[in-house]
Amino acid sequence: MKFDIVTIFPGFFDSVFSSGVISRAVEKKAVEINVHDLRAYSAEKHGKTDDTPYGGGSGMLMTPEPIGNAIGRIREKGLRSAVILTTPKGEEFDDRKAQELCGFEQLIILCGRYEGVDDRVSELYVDMKISTGKYINSGGEYACSLIVDAVSRYLPGVLGNTESLASESLTNGLLEYPQYTKPRTYKGKKVPEVLLSGDHEKIRRWRRRESIKSTFMQNPACLDDAQLSEEEDAFLKKLKAEDSPGFRVYIALVHYPAYNSRLEVVSTAFKSIDAHDISRDATTYGVKKFYLINPVEEQRRLAGRLVDHWIEGEGRNFNETKSKAFGIITIMSTIEEAVEQIEKIEGEKPKIVVTDARFSDDMTGYRALRERIFENTEPFLILFGTGWGLTLETIKAADYVLKPINGYSGFNHLSVRSAAAIVLDRLLSCGA
Repeated sequence: MKFDIVTIFPGFFDSVFSSGVISRAVEKKAVEINVHDLRAYSAEKHGKTDDTPYGGGSGMLMTPEPIGNAIGRIREKGLRSAVILTTPKGEEFDDRKAQELCGFEQLIILCGRYEGVDDRVSELYVDMKISTGKYINSGGEYACSLIVDAVSRYLPGVLGNTESLASESLTNGLLEYPQYTKPRTYKGKKVPEVLLSGDHEKIRRWRRRESIKSTFMQNPACLDDAQLSEEEDAFLKKLKAEDSPGFRVYIALVHYPAYNSRLEVVSTAFKSIDAHDISRDATTYGVKKFYLINPVEEQRRLAGRLVDHWIEGEGRNFNETKSKAFGIITIMSTIEEAVEQIEKIEGEKPKIVVTDARFSDDMTGYRALRERIFENTEPFLILFGTGWGLTLETIKAADYVLKPINGYSGFNHLSVRSAAAIVLDRLLSCGA
């Protein structure tokens, strides 16, 4: 593998690759690293490689001519090559991407600087844009060094112990298990007995379970890539039950006030299918209570008969899981009544979250609200509208308005049951 690095600071890499795994790989000719000074490819006086952006704005942009000249000279015919631009706008780099890049024979890495690179560089020369994370640093050289190191480790002859690579964090979708060495006891902390047992199968199973546990606790999204056995999946379910985040989330299906198709404020009719599906969604994601809000007494009685059937009637014996889901339903006349009950339970009023398919100003993203929920410092009540949605007054009174759920089409007419499932998954899923 040839790495050709294009940078305006070639000296940056003098120490980065001068020791450790990469240095030995270069000595063994397992990899070849060439660092190119971009200024040498500039026709401007003093090797200038940047200029002010058209349309105004702060900072400088890297100009296209030197980069085009460099790629034209560096790219070797007959090699499977790719040109990579390090940029915050790129695809986030991960272990899977590192393995994918091993399929090339030459990687030309352009190190972005200043406010970025003239976009025509991407249009004309770049095969892929890569970011190493959502943070800001001084330039693409830092990202470049990470890419070279991560990719090199998968190349033949770079690592002396191939088993080490196979067991490292993320190669199988899991973070690595805890590691211990001598002494057996340090400041009262002992090495786990299983590691001293000499029973290799027990040690293997312990390490595997610890990997699953570490991944669940620290980065549960990685479990999506892990292949677990039935026994391991049962272990993961046990972990989830034992380490529930304990967030204080309540939801309500609001039948009044709601809009009809003429945007008149009305009370909508109770639907049993909404109660069936949303109660199961809510129970799955650990919601504490699911309120059905309807001011019409006849409608509340109808909903009450359904709930009683599944909690105390024949339905309880017919389907225990559905009975459990219906057990979190509470029927109320108004949103205010639900808020009062939550305040009595939690000792403080909940933050009101509303969902709406219509765009409005100052909307909140799912990731931001999820972080607030998982901080577990305050309760939340999420309101789902019926009919043609929650009224403007309800939305304006809320603490948070979630952004609409959108796909790639212009169609935006989900049922409230589908919307509730998606919202709860985005906000409360454990990622595994």
